[in-house]
Amino acid sequence: MSNAGTLAESPAYAALTDRFRRIALVGDALGILGWDQATLMPEGSAGGRAEQIAALSVLCHELLVAGDVRDNLDAAGEMLDEAGEESWEAANLREMSRAYLNAAAVPGDLVESAARASAVCEVQWRQARADNDFASLVPALEEVIGLVKQIGLARSEALSLSFYDALLDEYEAGTTVAKLDPLFGQLATDLPNLVNEVIEHQATRPEPALPPGPFPIARQRELAAELIQILGFSFDSGRLDISHHPFCGGAAGDVRITTRYSEENFTESLMGVLHETGHALYEAGLPEAWRYQPVGQALGMAIHESQSLLVKMQVSRSRPFLQFALPRMQAAFGGEGPAWNVENFYRLYTRVERGLIRVDADEVTYPLHVVLRYRLERALLSGDLPLGDLPGAWNDGMRDLLGVVPPDDASGCLQDVHWPSGAFGYFPTYTLGAMAAAQLYAAARAAMPGLEEDIAAGRLSGLVSWLREKVHQRGAYRPAEDLLIEVTGQPLDFRIFLDHLQTRYLDRG
Repeated sequence: MSNAGTLAESPAYAALTDRFRRIALVGDALGILGWDQATLMPEGSAGGRAEQIAALSVLCHELLVAGDVRDNLDAAGEMLDEAGEESWEAANLREMSRAYLNAAAVPGDLVESAARASAVCEVQWRQARADNDFASLVPALEEVIGLVKQIGLARSEALSLSFYDALLDEYEAGTTVAKLDPLFGQLATDLPNLVNEVIEHQATRPEPALPPGPFPIARQRELAAELIQILGFSFDSGRLDISHHPFCGGAAGDVRITTRYSEENFTESLMGVLHETGHALYEAGLPEAWRYQPVGQALGMAIHESQSLLVKMQVSRSRPFLQFALPRMQAAFGGEGPAWNVENFYRLYTRVERGLIRVDADEVTYPLHVVLRYRLERALLSGDLPLGDLPGAWNDGMRDLLGVVPPDDASGCLQDVHWPSGAFGYFPTYTLGAMAAAQLYAAARAAMPGLEEDIAAGRLSGLVSWLREKVHQRGAYRPAEDLLIEVTGQPLDFRIFLDHLQTRYLDRG
């Protein structure tokens, strides 16, 4: 009998798979509660929802750190030798051990406090942003940051990582400050020059025109629903709703995506939906046989972001996609006139501007938004930046990196939900994901020479099937760097991303 079979049949491993299945199901319940909180929950229910989320978070933690888990991990691990390490069971055991080590490092009462504080702070953030009132958020956000510091320190000690590396590890295993600092330093140096070059190049071409609105929200939703179903999103096991901040959430087999609409500009909400659909396709494509096991989960947030950005940036802003989608846009809104042509929309969708809002940013400036947040959250957590000074530091950073200054905090340091929700260490994955998206799409084009012709004809299933096979179905079987090498032939390479930007935005292709 093979080592993989022995592990699969061992009582210790069987007990672990049962336990992790229950943990995953409780996590799914948390996902639905979080979706409801962001979309439908009445404001007055925030206190009760915070208690529910805290209680279920503690339950997940207790299930994960129970006394027999360590014993079962040790017993199952003893059954492995080199011949068994390539099996899905072995990979699942590796991911179980990683989850256990991260959870065991943090006391249950700290998990509960952090979950409760983040749930409360997120609701207060919505009001603070609506009121443009950063000061009203400070007490709640101060509490969240204090708890994140405690969690980071606990994980740092248990995992033998630096404090911030321990926070990064939660979202992207193996990512470290030592890797990010040179990369983000290069971005901060090179991209402002590229932004200038692209903006000068754009000035030699006709100015893109945004078709005049209004664009009724109901028709925007109908258009979005049509396009994402062509991409492969299923409303039999998913939803599209409205929230303050676009996201993809829900549960296994029940994927919820959201966007926000403006009647003056349908392109922003449509791109938000397409972005979240990339996430949703990944979630829906994960290996069903391993649905409730760690190895069947998404492979870190950088790969997750690569899937959303591949759809939103690599595909949806291309000429071939617009050849297919523009007639549907015109039909949805009765569009007529010179603005409704592929070249105008291509210039519109590839317009590079020094903007204020990260989620609306173009490919060239987007990484600079991430660099700013990376720098600021490290300064907040280290104590070098007092929370009360965040608005000024944010504005200074925007001026230095992007050449613009927010007129208010709502379009400045209050624009993102990540810090109020306790997600420190998440932002770097957006740029790592953008780099991975460029690399994966280049590999897809090499593997499918007729890909762009298929996209122009609305035949998107080939690309989605390729992603299913190469990325989605792999789950967490291999570490992210190994997966990229397997699919693209090399580890993450900044030069591929830079080449993509120069080709698209300087017309060098």
